[in-house]
Amino acid sequence: MNSLPTLQIVRRYGPVGGMERYVWELAGALAAAGHPVTVLCERNHGGERPGITVHELGEIAQRPRWLSLLRFSRRVARWLRAHPQPGALIHSHERVGVHQLTTFHGPPFATIFERGWWRLLSLRVWMQLYLERRELCAPGVRAVVPNSRLIGGQLRRYYPQVAARLTVPVPPGVAPGPARETRAVPADGGVIGFVGKEWQRKGLDRAAAIVAELRRRRPRLELWVVGPAPAEVETLFAGWDGGFRLLGWANDFSIYPQLDLLLHPARAEPYGMVIAEAMAARVPVLVSDRCGIAPDIDDDAGAVLALDAPIRDWAAACERQLARPGPSPRFERGWPQVAREYEQLYRQLRG
Repeated sequence: MNSLPTLQIVRRYGPVGGMERYVWELAGALAAAGHPVTVLCERNHGGERPGITVHELGEIAQRPRWLSLLRFSRRVARWLRAHPQPGALIHSHERVGVHQLTTFHGPPFATIFERGWWRLLSLRVWMQLYLERRELCAPGVRAVVPNSRLIGGQLRRYYPQVAARLTVPVPPGVAPGPARETRAVPADGGVIGFVGKEWQRKGLDRAAAIVAELRRRRPRLELWVVGPAPAEVETLFAGWDGGFRLLGWANDFSIYPQLDLLLHPARAEPYGMVIAEAMAARVPVLVSDRCGIAPDIDDDAGAVLALDAPIRDWAAACERQLARPGPSPRFERGWPQVAREYEQLYRQLRG
């Protein structure tokens, strides 16, 4: 098999966030398959790994964000002028303009056009729009890879001119971890989990209201919250008499086997890694239709509900999942599979 050298561009290289973990895992899987990988970043948070060469460009002040993105893209362009990469495909995950393909990990900033004209009266907004359009429409861009069908649909809507360059989505992989044992959930109890640092966007307030409604007929039911610092969200439970645990952040999968259901009523979720992780641990899931992974959830794995469905409908859907008679199947999508999908795309681009 011929090797496929790539240059991966990401500001923070390492498992320090959702998009960053995607790049870190992809680089590792490509290197393990025998493909040389070079990473261009501000800072290496992931250490040294065989087959991967990392070049740090130096950290940049994070605010204002648009200026930070612009400064990073200029450093990348200067580095590439000084260090040409003949034979390597340049694969970006950031707002730069020197790549052959880019992976789009979140909703386009252009959705701001749906939120009122007054929001456009800002240099910050116009610079973000400029950087996004350049990432998608720069002359050398040959492929745009959404990380879910949801993101692909949004890109088609807001940037119809790149439709011909849009590829099939390449969702993240999920590492195998411990699985939930088959067990019956007590009729008056159970454990529902909510996982996510960005708790407003991921709908913790709504999850709390759903579980509060459900606790009327399941008084021993508990909601475990993983992600936000307890001090950030404790006011959401001011009227509760027990029945919840605020666990802060966890970096491993140990929480999932202890859950009887993952509840994720997100208002906006480009993909939903925590949902994939829960399904990989054989935990049923109930998620909103705003999650990118929603089309991959079948009846055996859980359910998808409209975000604006009434709280009583969400509570009833939770009840059905808690009362399900059998175990959920294990969701399987390893990072080597993600790498193979990119290998196919890289070969197409190399002709």
